[in-house]
Amino acid sequence: MRSIWKGAITFGLVNVPVKVYSATEDHDVELHQVHDADGGRIRYQRRCEVCGNIVDYAHIDKAFTDGDKTVIITDTDLKSLPEERSREIDVLEFVPSDQLNPIMFDRSYFLEPDGSSPKAYVLLRRTLEQSDRTAIVHFSLRQKTRLAALRVQGDVLMLQTLLWNDEVRTADFPVLDDTVTISDRELDLSAALVESFAADFSPGAYTDEYQAQLRRLIEEKLDKGDAIDTEATFGAAEDEGGGEVLDLMEALRRSVDRSRTGTAAAADPAPAPSGAKASRAKKAAKKPAEQKSSAADKKKSTAKSVSDRHTA
Repeated sequence: MRSIWKGAITFGLVNVPVKVYSATEDHDVELHQVHDADGGRIRYQRRCEVCGNIVDYAHIDKAFTDGDKTVIITDTDLKSLPEERSREIDVLEFVPSDQLNPIMFDRSYFLEPDGSSPKAYVLLRRTLEQSDRTAIVHFSLRQKTRLAALRVQGDVLMLQTLLWNDEVRTADFPVLDDTVTISDRELDLSAALVESFAADFSPGAYTDEYQAQLRRLIEEKLDKGDAIDTEATFGAAEDEGGGEVLDLMEALRRSVDRSRTGTAAAADPAPAPSGAKASRAKKAAKKPAEQKSSAADKKKSTAKSVSDRHTA
């Protein structure tokens, strides 16, 4: 894992330097949009509605409009905000853990001690364990102010960002206001049914069957030769008319996929036919066009990734 942010947990005079890592990842098989007539890749272009040109990410700013007026906000404007420059995870209070409603949980991050000694980190972790309390913290990440729960996950401190109170909807269903009569017999039968399904929760016992079936379908098509040449149908990564027209998130994922060549088959949790490794090798061999990305393209990819996170 690669850290996405560095800072320090602060409360009172205590300062705990930490590195922040994303705790989750998406396992879905990535699918592209293609033309059904010839298999050609469908790409989205960043085209200016005023001049008609395709615009590089380096020349894209953000804007807010109220309908009559539009305010343009540059990266320099965003970096000038005090909250964005802060590198502190400020503890606001310690609350009973059972008072947190799971509906408020958003994204999860692992915290690693950042320093020569993990003593302060371990002390905070043990204190939270013994007190059965969760720290409510405030920090800034990717140009957004975050409210989060700082809690213990095994031997690690974990941040779970929280939705703000006005982001959680209130469920208002008038039909539930009607009086409903439930007999003791019905309640007993319902309880018996629940008991028949009772078990301890084991996350590893469940798999995403749709993704497993989709992976098998792809492998079968590759084994049968039911595929098209990537370079011939997707074309080069550059558009001479106005710069690169590329799904930059896909470009980043391609880089990760290339670094995993030779190990992806062993790490794949979904069952695959015996020829899966050979199929993947063939698939990887069909991507010479991906090797043509220049240093400038990689820079654009990084800029897009950061931009996407800002708008997430």
